[in-house]
Amino acid sequence: MSVRVYLPTTRAGLAALVTGDGWQERRVSEGAEPVIAAGDSEDEEYSALMTAADASTALYDVTGEPGRRRVVVVAEVASADAPVTRDDVASVHLDTEDRTPDADPDDDLAWFAPEELTHLL
Repeated sequence: MSVRVYLPTTRAGLAALVTGDGWQERRVSEGAEPVIAAGDSEDEEYSALMTAADASTALYDVTGEPGRRRVVVVAEVASADAPVTRDDVASVHLDTEDRTPDADPDDDLAWFAPEELTHLL
């Protein structure tokens, strides 16, 4: 049985996932914890996605990375603590434009399939 995790990251973190450059270690070192939906309903999954999006915004304050585009990687893994590889990715959700600090936190994110990862960088 697998667990669906919503992983907040930044554009640099997404690039590390795509290139295979130690993404799991980067995520942990930034303090971005995976978010797990409370259940299987669409509302609970959307809530987990948006919670991870808020955490992605907070990562930009920690890393100082420019752009402030929220990035959430959704992955199917054996457990919440399992390493995440590119093959585990179910989808990626992100902002298609840089955000201002006063942007609405409830703005929707664009959805992308795993096959589109290289085009997102």
